[in-house]
Amino acid sequence: MLILSFVASLLLAADRPARPALVVQAPDSPVRMAHVTVLTPPDGPPVVLYEATNVTDEAIDQFTVMAFVFNTDGDLKARQVAPARRTLDARGSKYSTLVLDGSPIDPTDAIVIGVNQAQRVNSEVWWRADLQAAAETAVPRKKR
Repeated sequence: MLILSFVASLLLAADRPARPALVVQAPDSPVRMAHVTVLTPPDGPPVVLYEATNVTDEAIDQFTVMAFVFNTDGDLKARQVAPARRTLDARGSKYSTLVLDGSPIDPTDAIVIGVNQAQRVNSEVWWRADLQAAAETAVPRKKR
């Protein structure tokens, strides 16, 4: 299913250039994101393709990803949380996608993404981080 999602995302974006997204991460995050790319299909919302890596020696049962969208002035215009991603083996990596369909996104908007929650296998405890301040710092505001 994940590979199908990855291939479908690439096919959808075949006629539009991909662009990078900014990544923010809490220093103690058990999941790191890399190879983050925004794919924009000719019709439909942008899709963020990313690699998630478990940097711990314990399996992650689930984690969530949050995306922030900023306009060209650096103003936050939207936040979107992806449904929980399941099962990330200890020290393992996998690719996943996030469809940015929560609000309209302009081609000039900046997209910032990061892991904001994770839960280890056989644990009731969630690791959490508030990423909004880091996302706002990552996108410079234009002086008015």
